[in-house]
Amino acid sequence: MKQILISGAIALIFSLFGTPLLIRLLARRGYGQIIRDDGPSSHHTKRGTPTMGGLVIIFAAVVGYVVAHVVTGHSMTISALLVFGLVFFLGALGFIDDWLKISRQKSLGLTGKQKLFGQALIASVFGYLGIHFRDGFGLTPISLYLSSVRESSFKLGAVAVIIWVVIMVLASSNGVNLTDGLDGLATGASVMTFLAFILIGVWEFGESCAIGATANCYQVRDPLDMAVLAASFAAACTGFLWWNASPAKIFMGDTGSLALGGALAGLATTLRVELLLLPLGGLFLIITMSVIIQTTYFKLSGGKRVFKMAPLQHHFELLGWGEVTIVLRFWIIAGLSVALGLGLFYAQWVAK
Repeated sequence: MKQILISGAIALIFSLFGTPLLIRLLARRGYGQIIRDDGPSSHHTKRGTPTMGGLVIIFAAVVGYVVAHVVTGHSMTISALLVFGLVFFLGALGFIDDWLKISRQKSLGLTGKQKLFGQALIASVFGYLGIHFRDGFGLTPISLYLSSVRESSFKLGAVAVIIWVVIMVLASSNGVNLTDGLDGLATGASVMTFLAFILIGVWEFGESCAIGATANCYQVRDPLDMAVLAASFAAACTGFLWWNASPAKIFMGDTGSLALGGALAGLATTLRVELLLLPLGGLFLIITMSVIIQTTYFKLSGGKRVFKMAPLQHHFELLGWGEVTIVLRFWIIAGLSVALGLGLFYAQWVAK
């Protein structure tokens, strides 16, 4: 447990005090946010706010995780390294997208197809590597079996697992990306979800089959180290939220949103709670569904809309809700979603 505390403390310090340094650096170079002209008019005042803040989140999380292992003398696990690889390359993809927007001075970076292809390619490599690297118990970072609140007996096979991982990463990274439309909204929701993964990782470690082979034990390769990784991301996001809360002095950009979504998907797969990501990330799911509903209805109805604007948070802005009010109420939804997910996780254990 010492690793979790050290990882979180170091990541929080680096994020909290490193973010203002990044703000000054980005401001001097003029790397500011480009605002869509068709969005809410209140967003025009945010034009020029430094973006690509995801850089400090990723850096702080990595530093927190590494320092915790150096201090405690524990070895870093392949599961965590694979998730960090997923996060790094998705963050790099988001960085390219942010950079193109800034350099072109337009809210258009990579095309949708380019971004999806890049995400799918990165996720495929993660999924392929994840079904290798067996430990002494024959466990790999990613299981060949489908998992809901825990690993099931339904075997998918290597190809199906990789495809499933791609779907999860695409859904999660784009879900966080769509949610990142108001000051602090995606960051705060991510903190809650990462905290849930800390609890799940610690619980799975305590009830691991490697410790006690009971009928209800968990066969997960590196549950405690995944909790350490989740703690580093939760703390990194918390430090960043200090500067990202309304009125935001920096945005995470696609650099951060794609990376955080990848981290959530990576944690869900390595902890064998893949379908549990739906309730745990309930806010991301709701906002993503609002975009799907809006787009589908618009095409089928010949131009009519269900919402004034999608994603959903902008619909409420156009209804006259204040930004802080929307963020706080959406955080409540995120918290309730996390509580539901943890409740389902624990209920499954009790039912056994």
